[in-house]
Amino acid sequence: MVLGIKSQLDPRKRYLQIALNSTLSEARSVIMKLPLSDRIIIEAGTPLIKHYGARAISSIRSWYYQRFAGMQTQSATNIELGGLLGDVIKAAMEKNQQTSPPSNSAFQPYIVADMKTMDRGATEVEIAAKAGANAVVALGSAPPETLNAFIESCEAYGVDAMIDMMHVDYPISVLRELKKPPPCVILHRGVDEEDYNRESQIPLHEIRRIKGNYDILLSVAGGDSLREVQRSFFNDADIVVVWRSFFNSSSETAKLAEEFLKEVK
Repeated sequence: MVLGIKSQLDPRKRYLQIALNSTLSEARSVIMKLPLSDRIIIEAGTPLIKHYGARAISSIRSWYYQRFAGMQTQSATNIELGGLLGDVIKAAMEKNQQTSPPSNSAFQPYIVADMKTMDRGATEVEIAAKAGANAVVALGSAPPETLNAFIESCEAYGVDAMIDMMHVDYPISVLRELKKPPPCVILHRGVDEEDYNRESQIPLHEIRRIKGNYDILLSVAGGDSLREVQRSFFNDADIVVVWRSFFNSSSETAKLAEEFLKEVK
């Protein structure tokens, strides 16, 4: 079995990853309602990053730290300001935000930046890492040169490399081309696949095939129901990603998160 680069995550635990894809104000509202659990990972989703840039990552990181510090204060970055003036105001106020966990906290929030990197692997890792990401995502369909540079840069910045195998028929073949396997591979049924192709399935059968050859973590994305979360963990997934249920904050957010956490054993 090929040993992968060790992840910051505990391989003995299983995790629920909540992807935030709406707006920054909705992201903050969701975060502040989540139960406090070391099994919850927060993701700055691709639409959020494309909309707000690296600020999406740094804001989510700051709010998640605030959540664990018991701080519920308003943040500048949830104000939807535009233009140069908005950027100046946000930057000035963000500078005063708490950006490190409280000294008495044993828990370290874990933030994934779903960059979906296809090129300039090292550059995109630098952007995400400097914004406060603990893990960065590249696409498995990227050239092996990009993925190798991506993984090497993740090591240099001390963040986890995650390779998303969406629309990759043979994830093992991608891994075999790499100089080093990443700490985590994502098996992913895309949103459009799920919405427009009823026959499309999450490739859960790949979990044991990959784990039989590589000592790495497996994440599963593309199913948002409790049943699909159960199936993924039953098939030995380490992380399950959900987003639809947390696209917008509501009075049911905390209860819903608790229901999902019951499946994370």
